[in-house]
Amino acid sequence: MADEYKEALLEKQTTYHEGCPGCKVEKMKQLRKGYPYLELSFVWIVVLSTSLPISSLYPFLYYMIEDFGVAKTEKDIGFYAGFIACSFMFGRALTSVFWGIVADRYGRKPIILLGTISIAVFNALFGLSLNFWMAIGTRFLLGSFNCLLGTMKAYASEIFRDEYQATAMSAVSTAWGIGLIIGPALGGFLAQPADKYPNVFSKESIFGRFPYALPCFTISAFALVVTVLCCFIPETLHNHKQDNTLDDDSYEIIEAAARDSTASTGKTEKHEKASQGPLLKNWPLMSSIIVYCVLCLHDTAYSEIFALWANSPRKYGGLSYSTNDVGTVLAISGLGLFCFQVFVYPLVERLLGPVLVTRFAGALMIPIQMSYPFIANLSGLSQSLMLNCASILVNVLSVSAITGLLILQNKAVDQRQRGAANGIAMTAMSLFKTVGPAGAGILFSLSERRLNASFLPGSHMVFFVLNVIVLVGVALTFKPFLKTARS
Repeated sequence: MADEYKEALLEKQTTYHEGCPGCKVEKMKQLRKGYPYLELSFVWIVVLSTSLPISSLYPFLYYMIEDFGVAKTEKDIGFYAGFIACSFMFGRALTSVFWGIVADRYGRKPIILLGTISIAVFNALFGLSLNFWMAIGTRFLLGSFNCLLGTMKAYASEIFRDEYQATAMSAVSTAWGIGLIIGPALGGFLAQPADKYPNVFSKESIFGRFPYALPCFTISAFALVVTVLCCFIPETLHNHKQDNTLDDDSYEIIEAAARDSTASTGKTEKHEKASQGPLLKNWPLMSSIIVYCVLCLHDTAYSEIFALWANSPRKYGGLSYSTNDVGTVLAISGLGLFCFQVFVYPLVERLLGPVLVTRFAGALMIPIQMSYPFIANLSGLSQSLMLNCASILVNVLSVSAITGLLILQNKAVDQRQRGAANGIAMTAMSLFKTVGPAGAGILFSLSERRLNASFLPGSHMVFFVLNVIVLVGVALTFKPFLKTARS
């Protein structure tokens, strides 16, 4: 029966338009055998290139604000840092829907190329910022042209065969999470190179005059390499009006074959019909997006607060870490996250399912984050060991929770609606992430002014607020709020 199905499907596909890139990809998917290593590699490097600049500034943002001279006291640095960090997300929130429409009309590949080129240009300009307003402006433009994540989610769902859809979404979220950790690690190690590596970089060189340009230039160079490689990726968008009919015909063949081979067709057909229609009325989709936004808000706020807390002086409850120290912690966390997502997460997801993975990961983050203010009271090896363990666990759990929600989002809609669904998710997530850095900076600045408070003094307050956000996200994973496509 499987052979008859393949023959019928291939026969149906002979009606595809020869000049259509989308039809060419569909034929390739049906004829190709084996694991899609090449497609996974492209998804990885593109998503990595777009996530690297988002948080790469956190390890040196404290010192950059200090160099700009806009903060009157050390306690005001967090306030100004929040606005630079959130300008990226604000720009992305304003343009995500527009770029999604353009990608649906003109193709995924042009938008991917535009996104990687914009990273190379605007991230490099950010490294050359001369003042506070130039930094905000370049980050805003970087976010406004950062159209890759939503487009790559749609692209991944179109370039992979059905049996590798979960792998595709896991690759997107894993590469995204790794980038959000490797980026700050690069920022930590490469910022202020003339001070750290005087034998290599002189004070008179460009990296001596612009101490935060090297990490930005490095990420921009990587984005340029990715741009060249992306010239060879196939386009997946159909350029004719009949592609929906073809998809329907192929779907009918799948349904016919399924009816002959399994008794579960009724459930599948019900699921497919339920996944079509207005996206804003698709509650399985919208509920998963809302939980996704809450946890992304926590993820962004945590990334900024962790770096500010680690850089701040011990007298304010921080660790007095240098950018190198922060980079080391984040590099170790990135390695731990990579190992977990590659070797452990697929097994955990198959065992528990995406909902339970999200729920348990969120719940476990709460006690770990509560420990951070107490870690600041330690010193030496014990502090380093506890900090690295806590950082690895929080990042692993955060990315695992978000991965589960990405899987739920893509299961909640028909494949023909995934581009629009991901555009909605990107816009909503960007709005939440706009609030995250600004709120985190203001909150951190406020915490340093209440070191002697009787309730939640100093850094205890900021990590308590982070836990409240996580708790809200966990609470929303229960019914009747979160409804999965098959429930």
